[in-house]
Amino acid sequence: MIRLYGIPLSRAGRCLWMLEEIGVPYENVPTSFVGEAQSPAFRRLNPNGRVPVLDDEGTIVWESMAINLHLAERYGRDLGPRDAAERAHMTQWSFWAMTEVEPGLIEAFLHRAMLPAAQRNPELAAAGEAKLARPLGVLDQVLAGRTWLVDDRFTVADLNVASVLLIAPAAQIDLGPHPNVQRWFAACVGRPASPPSRVRRGPANP
Repeated sequence: MIRLYGIPLSRAGRCLWMLEEIGVPYENVPTSFVGEAQSPAFRRLNPNGRVPVLDDEGTIVWESMAINLHLAERYGRDLGPRDAAERAHMTQWSFWAMTEVEPGLIEAFLHRAMLPAAQRNPELAAAGEAKLARPLGVLDQVLAGRTWLVDDRFTVADLNVASVLLIAPAAQIDLGPHPNVQRWFAACVGRPASPPSRVRRGPANP
């Protein structure tokens, strides 16, 4: 049995999305990133004391992007790579989302939604949003005339990048100036396995 340690309202959410996409039986072991993840027992799984952690029949993997790339490779069928070039591109987009998109997005999210109102700084929120102009412009250009990031199908590359952008609405990031990104993102989050779709239809038994 595959076990995923973490909670949906953390980076484990993108791994739960991936597990739903590939359709394999799994158990989600709710583990908070505050307190529980720092316990000695959990640190034996991940010495960093962070979620998520995947236990794939004894293979332990941490870091959410690495987990999803592993799941795509082992179970993903069309969500995973068909050759070395696709593998490189799926890895490329996953790393890109974390290094180019997430920092600014998190900054805007913290100061517009996550922090208590008294601790929010509008200038820092605006600075975070400004950092997104270049990477979203790159993504919009790449998606011009194509539906998905790698080849002609939805893959782990799309899932991983879209999962980073899931907090864009809460961070008050308008994707309208990037119509190709807006179209692509709507297609990603409209999939039955996506977190927004699962919220709309209610809890399901994995």
